[in-house]
Amino acid sequence: MSAASPIWPLARPPVWNLLPHGTGPTCHRLKTITLPRESGPPRVFNGEPGVPQLQKRLLSVLAAPKLIGTDSAASPRLREGSLVGRRYESSAAAVDSSDMPPAEKHEYQAEVNRLMDLIVHSLYSNKEVFLRELVSNASDALDKLRYLSVTDPDLLKDGPELDIRIQTDKDNGVITITDSGIGMTKQELVESLGTIASSGTAKFLKALKESQEAGVDSNLIGQFGVGFYSAFLVSDKVAVSTKSPKSDKQYVWEGEADSSSYTIREETDPAKLIPRGTRLTLYLKRDDKGFAHPEKIQKLVKNYSQFVSFPIYTWQEKGYTKEVEVDEPVEAKKEGDDEPTTEVKKKTKTVVEKYWDWELTNETQPIWLRNPREVSTEDYNEFYKKTFNEYMDPLASSHFTTEGEVEFRSILYVPATKKEDITDRKTKNIRLYVKRVFISDDFDGELFPRYLSFVKGVVDSNDLPLNVSREILQESRIVRIMRKRLVRKAFDMILGISCSENRDDYERFWENYGKFLKLGCMEDKENHKRIAPLLRFFSSQSNEELISLDEYVENMKPEQKDIYYIAADSLSSAKHAPFLEKLNEKEYEVLFLVDPMDEVSVTNLSSYKDKRFVDISKEDLDLGDKNEEREKEIKQEYSQTCDWIKKHLGDKIARVDISNRLSSSPCVLVAAKFGWSANMERLMRAQSMGDMSSLDFMRSRKVFEINPEHEIIKGLNAACRINPDDPEALKAVDILFETAMISSGFTPDNPAELSGKIYEMMSTAMASKWGSQAQPVEPNLQQPSSLSSEPIEAEVVEPEPVDANQQK
Repeated sequence: MSAASPIWPLARPPVWNLLPHGTGPTCHRLKTITLPRESGPPRVFNGEPGVPQLQKRLLSVLAAPKLIGTDSAASPRLREGSLVGRRYESSAAAVDSSDMPPAEKHEYQAEVNRLMDLIVHSLYSNKEVFLRELVSNASDALDKLRYLSVTDPDLLKDGPELDIRIQTDKDNGVITITDSGIGMTKQELVESLGTIASSGTAKFLKALKESQEAGVDSNLIGQFGVGFYSAFLVSDKVAVSTKSPKSDKQYVWEGEADSSSYTIREETDPAKLIPRGTRLTLYLKRDDKGFAHPEKIQKLVKNYSQFVSFPIYTWQEKGYTKEVEVDEPVEAKKEGDDEPTTEVKKKTKTVVEKYWDWELTNETQPIWLRNPREVSTEDYNEFYKKTFNEYMDPLASSHFTTEGEVEFRSILYVPATKKEDITDRKTKNIRLYVKRVFISDDFDGELFPRYLSFVKGVVDSNDLPLNVSREILQESRIVRIMRKRLVRKAFDMILGISCSENRDDYERFWENYGKFLKLGCMEDKENHKRIAPLLRFFSSQSNEELISLDEYVENMKPEQKDIYYIAADSLSSAKHAPFLEKLNEKEYEVLFLVDPMDEVSVTNLSSYKDKRFVDISKEDLDLGDKNEEREKEIKQEYSQTCDWIKKHLGDKIARVDISNRLSSSPCVLVAAKFGWSANMERLMRAQSMGDMSSLDFMRSRKVFEINPEHEIIKGLNAACRINPDDPEALKAVDILFETAMISSGFTPDNPAELSGKIYEMMSTAMASKWGSQAQPVEPNLQQPSSLSSEPIEAEVVEPEPVDANQQK
């Protein structure tokens, strides 16, 4: 076994090729016989409550009475003559070294020193993975023992139980990991932990050094067996006590983090002898003693090693309630006594008794390894809620196994509510397991494309190396195949929602994740055929209900060749756009693209079921009803008018054409065939904060289409022939053009100028129609009020006589 392949046979690919046949450390544990724990309060033995003294299940050596926080009465005890082995003290207990044989000192191979330095300072980015690595090694040791015992049953003679037990001493900062798997001889200890041998680690170190010199990120966990040395991430000192079934002696390997040597000695302390396996004792660094808390260890096991195929027990503090009698003084006054007397009465009280015991921490049969026919919907939903901390059932789930070139198992879910934003590049929605050992949930498109990042689930592969890095994921052919199959299954799951009889289910999905699928149209051309049937749009005939492209194609007229659409900023704008006039007359359905992502998505699709997507707001619209003779006559009649309008508008337009899409509007402004539509120009203007100078090449000149059947166009045609220089006619052309810009979705260059022209035209029209009929009225101050209804009598004035002399 190589130094890079830690003390147990590791699950690195292939596991056993890294070890000499039959070698590999495992945590041996001397076991004690204990009774199974009964439910309810512990039974009482010899008048003392606690764990039964006679126990029928095998315990690890770690079930020792000298544990921090344990009571000797509550600790497992053994009756004389009932042992199959011995009960041992905690590995953290002090040992008298006077009886120990001298330890042999060995020097690490140079590559091992380099490897340990890389592991501690560069290789692992997350310290807590040390427990995952060590538990995985223990699991491999148990796996190897089980494999070898098929041909050699005597290997299990010291105890058939195969499990892993983890004990902590939080006060002294010690963690002990014990397994009952295959152990190591003295020679195997030297070969496994002191030399590199032929594991390929030397090549790995060389490649790593080259990558560092090239400036490549070296923060990775390689494919080789470096798991054991991860113990030095958190430990100053590590002790490995191991007993191989092929050896009568037990040996202890001890090494320190910054040392270039290690020691090996024979274990002679009877309290520390184990029948088979390996026991690791980690003496934690000062800053890492928090890992020695039982709750922390339990949490790490559940996160990383929840589905290891062997039971993992952790040493936990427990409690039970019991009723006890207490004395309570009570004051009582008897008849004839002046003063009350105090009496003591017995009273029961509920108390909690604490004790320590082993607790099963993992589940050995994950749900994805079960037959889908045996798993109910409730089981899937419960696993989903528990794994991803959700409170609502998922919209859909998919449980599948892929075999053949690449084999893996997976369960995928579509959440009922959206938590991720479409701009989030990293999510923790996919949990990757390798041989049921949790590897990571931090991915950036390696297993799922970004537009499917909302899908949650677990993926368990036997083909990937246990220690897998981001670089390995990106370059692995296995991962590329896995990604294709996962994406395919995800689309099948979403398609199942869309085909559900309950239409509300897919409406909920589309409301939450519609934008993600539209992003897929832009980023994943290979899966267009899977994405397109899942898209939903409003249309001119859908009564404000979303429809699929399949429904659109099914409703197409027999003579209709293309899928028509128009992009606008709102549903109301799309419905009243002048481009729809002829299509509505023909009863052709038009898709309304009112979401900012709709137009880009449809443009990237280009077609669906051999039907082209056609933007009705762009030039060269063919509705299939051309009358060449009639069109030729109209063009001849209006050719002079078209040239006149083009000359007046100049570079504002590319040309003037006779429109075949209008019926009630006088004119419309359409975009060039390969330029931006009005909606796209609006969106790009908003993104560029109004500075369109760098994007002018996409703002191609518009085509001004006129409706020859409209009275305004007929009037302009007459004005062009009679007096083409008439300022009023030219002003009408300007107003007509700028009004067409607004109705077509474009923004006028000078809205204030357009407003002034409209106000002036309104004033002229109102003056010509109502101004001639208006008569000025002189005010008569003596005129009686029209509000009075009483008759007014006229005053009679008699003429005065005129003097004749005065007349002279």
